[in-house]
Amino acid sequence: MDIDDFSFFYGEKQIIDQLNAKLYPGEFMCIVGPSGVGKTTLLQCLSGLRMPTHGSITFDGKTITGPPRSLAVVFQDYAHSLMPWLSSLSNVALPLKSAGVSKKERKQRAAEALAQVGLEGNELKYPWQLSGGQQQRVAIARALACRPRVIIMDEPFASVDAQTRADLEDLAIRVRNELGVAIILVTHDIDEAVYLSDKIMVLTGHPSSGKPARLVEMVDVPFGTERDQIETKSTKAFAELRSRVYAQIRKKPEEM
Repeated sequence: MDIDDFSFFYGEKQIIDQLNAKLYPGEFMCIVGPSGVGKTTLLQCLSGLRMPTHGSITFDGKTITGPPRSLAVVFQDYAHSLMPWLSSLSNVALPLKSAGVSKKERKQRAAEALAQVGLEGNELKYPWQLSGGQQQRVAIARALACRPRVIIMDEPFASVDAQTRADLEDLAIRVRNELGVAIILVTHDIDEAVYLSDKIMVLTGHPSSGKPARLVEMVDVPFGTERDQIETKSTKAFAELRSRVYAQIRKKPEEM
């Protein structure tokens, strides 16, 4: 996926200014920045739900003009993204039906996806019978069942407790490693961004005050694909990267 001179306006108000970035196959990229900087707007454009005002976003060599078939989205609010009257299996299979996948294959792919996120044996449970972390696993499984090349996640772990969040972070890493899918994840948690990422897109700005979001730095994270919640976060390199990203986020637009 290529982001080339991307700018976005709401009417006359500029939200994002001349953003350039590239996501490679199988890469994990987190996007961080202060509240209100335009991270969710950027995700909406990356997923084809909004169009750039200027510049372009390309995927598989084609300009994105709508949601690409090989791209899936996982939202923060899992409680509202799942249909309460459908079982876990049916929730995961739902988008496959609209894509024209046969009933037999829908069931098979949904079951496989639930197993990939550790929910084998929960196929017939309804959302209200699952914990918050399990519900978000169903939402991730639904994305995986579409067999995407890129998954976009908008603060997907913000609504769960700390231990569940750590488990879901490790699940995201395992999904990337085992399935080779690229992931773009927005988060306000700098530790999470450093732990998960191959690279971190750091944005700053204040669009509501007339200062559109700009890319401060693309921070490379050299931890490889295998990470551990205790060992990785205990290293000097982790602490240094966390401080570096935090300092960049706190930069004022005039300091850029």
